[in-house]
Amino acid sequence: METNVCYQGDCLEVMKTFPDKYIDLTVTSPPYDNLRTYNGYNFNFEEIAKELYRITKDGGVVIWVVGDATIKGSETGTSFKQALYFKEIGFNLHDTMIWRKTTPVPQFRTKRYTNCFEYMFVFSKGQPKICNYLETKCKTAGNKKNRNNKGAFSQNSADRPREEITTTKEMKILDNVWEYPVGGKKDLGHPAIFPEKLAEDHILSWSNEGDIILDPMAGSGTTLKMAKKNNRNYIGIEIYEKYCEIARQRLRQGLLL
Repeated sequence: METNVCYQGDCLEVMKTFPDKYIDLTVTSPPYDNLRTYNGYNFNFEEIAKELYRITKDGGVVIWVVGDATIKGSETGTSFKQALYFKEIGFNLHDTMIWRKTTPVPQFRTKRYTNCFEYMFVFSKGQPKICNYLETKCKTAGNKKNRNNKGAFSQNSADRPREEITTTKEMKILDNVWEYPVGGKKDLGHPAIFPEKLAEDHILSWSNEGDIILDPMAGSGTTLKMAKKNNRNYIGIEIYEKYCEIARQRLRQGLLL
């Protein structure tokens, strides 16, 4: 199987040509609930999920970024249904992460608050073999605190605890709500451009250099581009030739959003 390419075709049919336990990490976002106009293409979710399980290595991870439409005043719940199906076929639901959109579309007269997030489900085949924690600076970095709680002990000197001074670390592990703006700075002719930093942060978290990264619904090729940037091998699959060519152009030119 050739890597560092973007195949044009039905992802289900293309993935059937992959060997078992071949992919280290998948980062993708399906066209869900008609929220994204995608030229009338309807994907077979259940069969795609089964193929992803087959081709994912033991310890590998699938990042599934998805939201829900609101139809006749009720959210569809498709995201939850898909998450439960991934569990049913053998994946662990390792984490339910949130993409908080810093530039959401405001709500007007909908009797609901502005929707500003999508789910980023982290499915793993067994326990993830790789977790490169991303970190952020602590707000109280360098602060000192005396953790001696005298109230918990007798005041007799024999029982009195020693003073324990701790210093807050400079860095801490990120929480599981990540913030990114919606889309990119340039119109690439795709209706739902993936934030580059979102794809990159997952690639850095769940893979190492030289690993194989898959996006079976590659769209404009953001996952592929960020895999290439970070010295990973990549495989993209895109059913629509126009979008596939956009992805190839970005990979050739390193086109920034």
